[in-house]
Amino acid sequence: MAQLSTKHLLGIKDLTPEDIELIMETAHNFKEVINRPIKKVPSLRDITIANIFFENSTRTRLSFELAEKRLSADVINFAASNSSVKKGETLLDTVNNILSMKVDMVVMRHSSPGAPHFLSKHIDANIVNAGDGTHEHPTQALLDSFSIREKLGTVAGKKVVIVGDILHSRVALSNIFALKKQGAEVMVCGPNTLLPKYIESLGVKVELDIRKALQWCDVANVLRIQLERQQIKYFPSLREYSTYFGVNKQLLEELDKEIVIMHPGPINRGVELTSDVADAENAIILDQVENGVAVRMAVLYLLAGGNNN
Repeated sequence: MAQLSTKHLLGIKDLTPEDIELIMETAHNFKEVINRPIKKVPSLRDITIANIFFENSTRTRLSFELAEKRLSADVINFAASNSSVKKGETLLDTVNNILSMKVDMVVMRHSSPGAPHFLSKHIDANIVNAGDGTHEHPTQALLDSFSIREKLGTVAGKKVVIVGDILHSRVALSNIFALKKQGAEVMVCGPNTLLPKYIESLGVKVELDIRKALQWCDVANVLRIQLERQQIKYFPSLREYSTYFGVNKQLLEELDKEIVIMHPGPINRGVELTSDVADAENAIILDQVENGVAVRMAVLYLLAGGNNN
């Protein structure tokens, strides 16, 4: 069986273009599986996976859990808010306690950038990063790429604009790495205060005018404003943000082409997207959710294969 070049999925930065291609092909096969009447396969029947979430998550956690169950893995769910972490237990102690239960793989979300990387140096299990602070969210970027391929046939040569809170977004960084490795052109668009100073060094275009950005692109991946990560005010009000950077039907109708609309969720309707855009024919937001399960199945399956060889 083909293998990934890495034992863990810590970030897109660590994947080769061949790794991404292998994940996409495997996810395509699993998407066929989850659309069958019997959606389970015995691929990971002897594997135990712990989902360790130190940060709140609904969609990502459910998506991973469903992927694991579709692969027939044994699943342990751990939420830090109900655990000994509250009593001062360290990250390493927590994970070692879980590993002593003979866990093969850890899917982890943590508010500190680099937490999964730290863990991968200290424990034997495969680590999948389900989001580390404002750093990376690799499976989201992979499912976004998969969704673009499904809609447009390829990522190579496509123009993708990422709109919104780039500064606090791990989705943006992972997407930039993933899209560039597959030969897409990438632009970011948002208020100056929400664009990192280093952003141009990643080889992306910067545009402060939403109209110009939408006219340029084939795909607009619209991010939410992450108020929970913002320690200071980066713009006067949500209403003002929506006026200058929100994507609405009128803006899209002014374009001389149709573009694909994406959003990693949850959507703040009426802020970054109006409802008529979020629910429109050219929005693939619900496809992204469905594809998330297939892509996460592919990642878990490929990493477990690497572990068994």
